[in-house]
Amino acid sequence: MDDIVLIRRVARGEVPAFELLFRRYRPRIRRFLERKTWRPQLIDEILNDTMLVIWRKAGTFNLRSTVSTWILGIALRRGLKANQRSDRAVALESESSGAACDVEEHVSRKELRARLDRALESLSPEQRTVVALTYFEGYSYREIAELVGCPAATVKTRMFHARRRLKTFLSDRREDAA
Repeated sequence: MDDIVLIRRVARGEVPAFELLFRRYRPRIRRFLERKTWRPQLIDEILNDTMLVIWRKAGTFNLRSTVSTWILGIALRRGLKANQRSDRAVALESESSGAACDVEEHVSRKELRARLDRALESLSPEQRTVVALTYFEGYSYREIAELVGCPAATVKTRMFHARRRLKTFLSDRREDAA
């Protein structure tokens, strides 16, 4: 079944259509969020929030983008909000306990991947989003601009600053390891 037909059926409140949409997009949204959030404990919550928004807002889909772009845009915004809430909670917990919080405690990958994760985390949420959507999801700057709701020139600027920061961060870490 075509995604547009499916989203229109969801807009009419058809539960079987929503279930089909959920099964179709759940793996893709999960992969997207795994690359976007870096907080595994938030992924299921964000995924469920995303699907709830889709259920409630399916009638607002206006064909200005593809269904997948619209859905990933919702996931992106839900993920950013969840990350902000989580960052505030971690900061409050850290202040109250006096302990440093290790946001990478769940990452058990090779050293190169761990360094890259830390470098990506050093970026602002906006820069990290542009990097993730470009390199992990394969979106063009124009598509990213549509997803995040800003001009393509802003996306290019964010990527420029992200690359510069990553280069600096990774070269500093390489020198520290030597």
